[in-house]
Parts: sequence; structure tokens; C-alpha cells
Amino acid sequence: MAGKTAASLCMPMHATELGPGVELWGRHLEFVVRRLLESERQLCAKVFGQHKDDASVCFAEIASRASVLDFLRFGRAAADTKKDPIKLLRLLEVFDSLNKLRLDFNRLFGGKVCADIQCQTRDLVKLLVDGSVEIFEELIVQVELQRHMPPPADGGVPRLVTFIVDYCNRLLGEKYRPVLAQVLTIHRSWRKEVFSDKMLAVAVLNIVKALEANFDVWSKAYGNKIQSYIFMMNTRWHFYKHVKATKLAELLGDVWIRDHEKFKDFYLTVFMRDSWGALSPLLNREGLILFSKGRATAKDLVKQRLKTFNARFSEMFHEQSAWIIPDKDLRRETCDLVIQAIVPPYRSYMQNYGPLVEQDASASKYVKYTVDGLEKMLGSLFTPRPRRSGSFQIGHSSGKITSAMTGMYRSASTVK
Repeated sequence: MAGKTAASLCMPMHATELGPGVELWGRHLEFVVRRLLESERQLCAKVFGQHKDDASVCFAEIASRASVLDFLRFGRAAADTKKDPIKLLRLLEVFDSLNKLRLDFNRLFGGKVCADIQCQTRDLVKLLVDGSVEIFEELIVQVELQRHMPPPADGGVPRLVTFIVDYCNRLLGEKYRPVLAQVLTIHRSWRKEVFSDKMLAVAVLNIVKALEANFDVWSKAYGNKIQSYIFMMNTRWHFYKHVKATKLAELLGDVWIRDHEKFKDFYLTVFMRDSWGALSPLLNREGLILFSKGRATAKDLVKQRLKTFNARFSEMFHEQSAWIIPDKDLRRETCDLVIQAIVPPYRSYMQNYGPLVEQDASASKYVKYTVDGLEKMLGSLFTPRPRRSGSFQIGHSSGKITSAMTGMYRSASTVK
């Protein structure tokens, strides 16, 4: 049964799809080695007594029928899957399963008659170690390559940001960090070099720094500086929220966390100042207080200012309706500030000067919005639309970025 399971899993798959298979493979391999084959070894020793060579030959035949080689071939199949960051996790899982059984393998398959199992096990371990290190070292290169991709058109958070933060936290977690450290230690020992855990921490920090360097480059790619503020507010806030209280936060330190918490307020402030904050002054009262030049002149001034306000409001609303703020609380905070900046001044202006134009035959040309309608429109801004998920695959640093990898860059925005 175990042999059939290993054989059925031994086929090329994407690393993401391979996850449940690796877990099942590990459990079955442990059962076969520690329960089934250990019992068979003891039985062979008991049956053949002093004839140890005969016992070894018999046990080797049993091990073959138990499909130990099929289990190893599954490990090779995992190592042969398409190279991407998720594959690193799968390789570490396969390595960890084998490493936990290392002493059992040495005891059960240490004889000459099991030379094939020994050889294939060594080859598999080398494949796992080399493959894991290659992907891990390639991560920073791939993050840097993303720097030259266009930013999300809606100003949302690139999927790469969420992926890298979550991925680095997984690598730093209890499940993967000790295994990755051991793999890196083995790999460096093959080159007569020494590995320290600090090297792993530095490598992860460099990946995070490379990702942060992308933010500024991406923001400058927007032709509209107002949208670049939205992008930076979204991305920095998302980055901060997903890093705080994680393993990655422990690595980055409290000063980093405090500094990054301030980015949201900074970008929200400059966004309001340079966009909606500049709109309400269009409804100024200059020349209207004393009606010094007569009612007709005052009416013309109100018409002109409402016309200018309406045109600018329509332009800004249409433009920003295509932008999003994925974080629900941040979206509500931003919309509330926009409403506070526009609705009270508009209400006051219309209460004081609206009657000058509302009775006019052409009033609809100037009074385009009710106060409630304006508030409802502004409250609907920045709402995300559901998007398809992407993937992130490692390509050779000297080659082109794959389309699947650029999919990871696109906005990760979803309704929250």
C-alpha cells in the first residue's frame, strides 16, 4: 500500500500542488522505515540467526518490495518541479523528513546489499540541498527584478509585497528556519565554509530591504503624484500591518516598526493637502459678503465658482474612482477626511449663496450636487474590486521575468 502511494505521487507537479503530497509522503515513509522495515529487519535477524549475510540479503529484498526506491524517486520528483519560492518550502519539507530518519536509514540500509538505496539517498540529499540554496539565494535577485515593472494601475498593493512578507515569516518560523539553517550549513560545509545563523537573518533582511527599495521606484513611475501618495500609503501601511507582531518584526526591531507606523499619516496628510484640500477654497466668499456690486454680480460670481468647483470635483472624482485603498479601516479614514474637507464647506456655501442661482432657469448647470449626494459619492471612493490571485516563480536572473512571476506583482487588492 505504501509503495503504491509513493509511486502514485511520483510525477511532475507544481510545487504548490505538491504540498499535501509531501506531507503524506513523509508520514508514509516514516511508517515504512520505523514500523514496517524495522520489524522486518528484526524478523530476518531472528530467522537467519548467525547467518547475517543471508539476513541482510533477505532484508534488502523486503526493502525493495516495500518500494523504498519509489519513495526516493518521489523526492527526486519534488526536486524536479518548476523552480519557484514555494518549491523551497517543499524541498525543505522533504529534506526534513529524510533527516529525521537519517539514523534509521544508516542502521537499516548500511550494508553493501543496500548500496543502491544508499547511493540514491545521497543523490537526493544533494539535490535537495543544492536546490534549496539556489532558490533561497535567488530570491533577492527576483525581488530586484520586479523593481522595473510598472506599478499597479489602481494604486493598490502589489501582490509581491504580501507574498514576500508572508514568505519571509514562514522561513523564519519554527517549522522552516532550523531546517533551512541546517541546509545552508551543509551546503557551506561542502565548500569548506562556515555558516552562522546570523547569515540567515542578514539574507532575509536584505530581501526585505530590496523590497522596500522597490516602493520608491514604483511610486515614481506614476505620472500623477497624487496617485503616488495613495500607492505609498497603501503599500507602506500594508507592509507595516503584515510585519508587526511577527518573526520578521523581531528581526527588523522596534525602531523600524515605530518609524514605519508613521508612514500612513504622512502620506494621508500630503494626499489631502494636494488633492481634496485644494478643492474647497474654490468656494471662496470673496466679493460676496457685502454684495458691493449688486445682486447680479454676486450671482455671476457664485455661478462661476460653482462651475469651477463642479468641473474640478468631477475630474477628481472620476480619476480617483479608479484608485483603491484595500485596507477597510484606512479606506474609511481616508473617505471620512475627504468628506470633512468637502461637504461642510459645500453645505455652508449652498446655504448662503445657493438661493442666488437655484431660482435661475439655468440652475442645473451650476447646482449639480446635493449635499447628501456629494457625501454619498465621496464615501464610495477607493473601494476595491475582487481580483484573481497570481503566482510568483523564480526565473534565471540572466533571463526574462516570466509572465507568471509578473502576476505576483499586480495589485493584491480585494474587498475587506
